[in-house]
Amino acid sequence: MSPLSSSVFPVQCDIRVRQGDLGRDGAASTVGVARWLEDARIRVRMPRFERLVAAGEFGPHQIIFVSQSIERVAPVYRTDADVQVHTGIRRIGRSSFTYEQVVFAGGERVGGGEATVLNLGAAGPLALPEELIADLTDLSVPDSSETATTRPGAERAQRDHYPFFAPLRARIGDVDANQHVNYLALTTWYDEAVAAFTTVAMDEDGLVPDLSPSSYRIDYIGEVTYPGDYEIGVRVRSFDVDSVRYELGIFGGSTCLGVADAVGARGALSPESLGPGRPH
Repeated sequence: MSPLSSSVFPVQCDIRVRQGDLGRDGAASTVGVARWLEDARIRVRMPRFERLVAAGEFGPHQIIFVSQSIERVAPVYRTDADVQVHTGIRRIGRSSFTYEQVVFAGGERVGGGEATVLNLGAAGPLALPEELIADLTDLSVPDSSETATTRPGAERAQRDHYPFFAPLRARIGDVDANQHVNYLALTTWYDEAVAAFTTVAMDEDGLVPDLSPSSYRIDYIGEVTYPGDYEIGVRVRSFDVDSVRYELGIFGGSTCLGVADAVGARGALSPESLGPGRPH
């Protein structure tokens, strides 16, 4: 998560905590935090680029997600004060750019994340127009990255990398205006896969403890469409006394359509259930 303070971010957005943002523990879930980040990004204005598009001077294009990260670092309840999401632009590339965001509640940092988006045309990536670059430059924050983000290795796209799979079917409510399963819906799929894994690993009847991830790093590889049946692979990369680090992948048949790294609470998960003998 960024060490930057809220004062360096050019845009602040007030967000009301909604019932649908809450998880099983009564606090905002990681998916709820992801919704706050999306709400704030949607409200960021880029006036030069908007005028260019409105005048018909920039051809058909889509802004698609390449990757995103989400982090929940402290609980936020519905009875708490409204949260503030601070947003800026951290990197500007030839065809893509990266948002950086921090979330505060009651003066305390409670979460944050980043998202890299790509400007895509019918024939492939489109160079960012000067008007958009000017808007993004106005929104820039210092590059706070200590190291470059490492892209997932090729093994992450292989089915045999994952010892456990959770089946999921795309729902029509998951589909957005771009006619594919929305990236926020895909985050809930990863939550489902971790819940399925922990249910089997704990071998308990009834509702298992809430061990859903508190952070995600997600890379989007291909389109997840409706209708369709998919599987989410789960692998435990490591664990300690408090947490479990997961590697996850969405597959349509043998094709990998996305991967994620997640950190969740360990709870009562035993070393045996997380080691070589974990459920298949």
